[in-house]
Amino acid sequence: MIALLWAVIGYLLGSIPFGLVIARALGLGDLRQIGSGNIGTTNVLRTGNKPAAAATLLLDAGKGAIAVLLARYFAGETAAILAGGAAFLGHCFPVWLGFKGGKGVATFLGTLIALDWRLGLIACATWLVVALIARISSLSALIAAALSPIVAWMLGRTELILVALFMAALIFVRHKANISRLLDGTEPRIGGRK
Repeated sequence: MIALLWAVIGYLLGSIPFGLVIARALGLGDLRQIGSGNIGTTNVLRTGNKPAAAATLLLDAGKGAIAVLLARYFAGETAAILAGGAAFLGHCFPVWLGFKGGKGVATFLGTLIALDWRLGLIACATWLVVALIARISSLSALIAAALSPIVAWMLGRTELILVALFMAALIFVRHKANISRLLDGTEPRIGGRK
C-alpha cells in the first residue's frame, strides 16, 4: 500500500506541466497552440527562448528524479521504481491537462538517472551520440529508450528491466507520428527547418 501511495505521488509530480507553466509565465503563449502542440522541451525551443527550453528540460527530468529519490528515501527501492514509472506516466498523460501530455524523453532520462546513475548516463550518452551523428532528436530518443532495458540487464539491475521496458514502449507510442516521418524521410533535423 505504501509503494502504491508513492506511485500516486509520483504520478502527480510527473503530471506537473512545467513547459506549459514556464511558457505562460514568460509570455510565450500556450504551447498547445505552438509548433507540434507538445508541452515538452522541443516545443518550448520552438518559441525561440533557449533558457525557457533549458529550464523545461531540467524540470521535466527533475520531476522524475525527485519522485524516485523521495520514494526511495521514505519507502525503499520498490516504491522508488513504481514512483519513477508513475512520474513518467504522469508526464505523458497528466491529469491536469485532460491526459494530453508530452512525449516523456526528459522525464525518462531523469528517472533513469535517479534509478541507477550508470543506466541514466548511458541513456543520455546514447541520445547525444545519435543526435550528433543523425541530427534527429526523435531518433536519438527512440534508440536510447530501446537500449535502456538491455543496458539495465547488462548492469545487473534486472529489477529495472520492466520499468525500462514500460517507459521505452510508451516513448515509441508517443513518437508514432515521428516514426512515420522517419520512415518516409521527412522528420526534421536538429537545427533545420521543419
